[in-house]
Amino acid sequence: MPVLVASDLDRTLIYSAAALALTMPDARAPRLLCVEVHESRPLSYMTETAAQLLTDLGDAAVFVPTTTRTRKQYQRINLPGPEPKYAICANGGHLLVDGVSDPDWHAQVQASLAEQCAPLAEVQDHLMASASPAWVRKHRIAEDLFAYLVVERELLPEEWVKELAVWAENRGWTVSLQGRKIYAVPKPLTKSAAMHEVARRAGAELTLAAGDSLLDADLLLAADRGWRPGHGELADAEWTAPAISALPERGVLAGERILREFLKATRTEAP
Repeated sequence: MPVLVASDLDRTLIYSAAALALTMPDARAPRLLCVEVHESRPLSYMTETAAQLLTDLGDAAVFVPTTTRTRKQYQRINLPGPEPKYAICANGGHLLVDGVSDPDWHAQVQASLAEQCAPLAEVQDHLMASASPAWVRKHRIAEDLFAYLVVERELLPEEWVKELAVWAENRGWTVSLQGRKIYAVPKPLTKSAAMHEVARRAGAELTLAAGDSLLDADLLLAADRGWRPGHGELADAEWTAPAISALPERGVLAGERILREFLKATRTEAP
């Protein structure tokens, strides 16, 4: 039976220049591979060692990139290794099969959202009315499924984020602060549901996962084993669970460690 590895991407396996956390002397810094270019500029990286580990993992397991990114944002990424058959985008809103969104899955997700939480338009209106232009740089709607703001983090009032989280909670939504982005996401829109569907299709009996943010918690809890890096929302909250390993590494070296753990578990714990 195959092993399924569902991993978050940004700040878990791939890193922007600002998130690399290269604290060692320059001469000892790892060699980096650019895996994303946007508007003709390099945007995301992993270490060359991590690139080889991901290639090995793609040969040994069913590797499923699992991201809150939209399909368009995901398709900018050029990961090393075999092309994944499955990918999870828009926090579970789209399940890609050979690069194409599965229409039946998407329709199922939309029906669930319509039944279980407040509509996107209500949340968008609240964000527009309550967020200050003094610290908001962009308002965005992702795939007609959820909303996010791009903010000036140093100007962002902590109290506003807390108040937004309470407001959203009462309407069946959740709030996550990741770098310069604040996400408002419907609670039924989960990476874990999509992971379970891929595991069913692939016939996987062992599921492994990794992630750094609040939006990854359900994914980690749904997997047989999970890992989180030493940075991000989950690390800041000291979040853990029985089958979750909290790693000490931060930045791009955490991505390398996570891939080592994936490979080790795939080779030693496969059914």
